[in-house]
Amino acid sequence: MVTTSEIVSLPTLGAEAAQVTDRHGPRAALAWLGRLRRAERLLGVVLLVALWQILYSTGVTTDETLSGPSAVWGSAWDRIADGSLPSAIWVSLHRVLIGLAVGLPIGVVLALAAGLTRLGDDVVDTSMQMLRFIPIIGLQPLIIVWFGLGETAKISLIVFGVVFPTYINTYHAVRGIDPRMLELGRVIGLGRLAMIRRLVIPGALPGFLVGLRLAFGVSWLLLVFAEQINAREGIGYLIVQAQAFYQTDVILVGLATYAVLGLVSDLLVRGIERVALTWQPSR
Repeated sequence: MVTTSEIVSLPTLGAEAAQVTDRHGPRAALAWLGRLRRAERLLGVVLLVALWQILYSTGVTTDETLSGPSAVWGSAWDRIADGSLPSAIWVSLHRVLIGLAVGLPIGVVLALAAGLTRLGDDVVDTSMQMLRFIPIIGLQPLIIVWFGLGETAKISLIVFGVVFPTYINTYHAVRGIDPRMLELGRVIGLGRLAMIRRLVIPGALPGFLVGLRLAFGVSWLLLVFAEQINAREGIGYLIVQAQAFYQTDVILVGLATYAVLGLVSDLLVRGIERVALTWQPSR
């Protein structure tokens, strides 16, 4: 915990923090420093964009190799205005959500089966531990053979990617539940389903949410490859079209859109964690 004396001793922010401390107390000073820290996190992004602009302005990069920030922003605004970018975002988001809706339950059910029974552990976990080392992208040719070039193939690639982080984190969370809690449930007469609902699921929730964050990240990464399987719409389609015409500004718009959507989804899961895990002492 940062004390008032420690805040005042900070070399560059001491005077301002001390004034905040004098007026509102140490808690207000800590909140002020927290806001400053969040602003500092944007510094790296600002410096990166500045370097990018300098390279473009000095001719190190060109429109054919790497368009400048202003050109990328203009391209993004044009596609927002004509509706092509919002439409592509909705199509890509729809694919990710369907992939999550299918993959998450599969991962959770497999984790419960492996974590709660010895037979499930022997049969399911060994297979899952083996399969998770197969590169998901390496399955793409098989997925095309199985499901063709339509939406099913694209979503299936995301489903495969979502299942494994969900399973691994939920499985370890289930195995990490205190056995004394399960024994207490048996003593008070809880049945199998009641035990899972009242003890196992709350105990495994933190691990599941970690898996959810990873699953969101994997789903956006795999979407880049999925939307290059004969795609007719979506962010990946915009990127492929731009590649054909050497439009690096449009390619960067697509990549930046993927990054922003990934960041928003991660922040969403963090918000769910804060609401769902309020019972934890550290929150």
